[in-house]
Amino acid sequence: MPIPISAIAFYAISTIIVASALVVAFSRNIVYSAFALLGTLIGAAALYIYLQSDFLAATQVIVYIGGIAVLFLFAVMLTHNIEKSVGSNPHMGLRIAAPFAFLLLGFLIYAAVDHKWNLQAVRNTDPTVNKIGNAFLNEYLLPFEFASVILLVVLMGAALVARREINTRISQGEES
Repeated sequence: MPIPISAIAFYAISTIIVASALVVAFSRNIVYSAFALLGTLIGAAALYIYLQSDFLAATQVIVYIGGIAVLFLFAVMLTHNIEKSVGSNPHMGLRIAAPFAFLLLGFLIYAAVDHKWNLQAVRNTDPTVNKIGNAFLNEYLLPFEFASVILLVVLMGAALVARREINTRISQGEES
């Protein structure tokens, strides 16, 4: 019995996600960790595409890959002497984390093997973006606009706090 191409795609995407996440967690070089985070986020977007969740995949690409991961990469690349910096958090070591990690891994394997999975055929393969857009502009218009006003107020507050901090530094004679 041949293995379905969908299963091969799922296992390939899952392998990319897990391998990239392991590099993020265990790499001593922060640049490698940032690029591996990009690989993890791209793998998550591919998994959303595999699950036919086009809106979540587009959101993942735009927000996380296009915004946050690129911001991390620029922050890491533009920070001078980042390898020489001393961290403020003490390193706890693998001796403490390893037992908890193996315990969690054992629990997850037990839960995956013990659970009876109900496999069903795909019911609807229509794009979800159209339905979500109509919902945002019809029955959920008021909460959507309320959230946008809250985000605008938060953005204005952050700009105000940043401006006060810069003015305080200038008035005290500090240089940035």
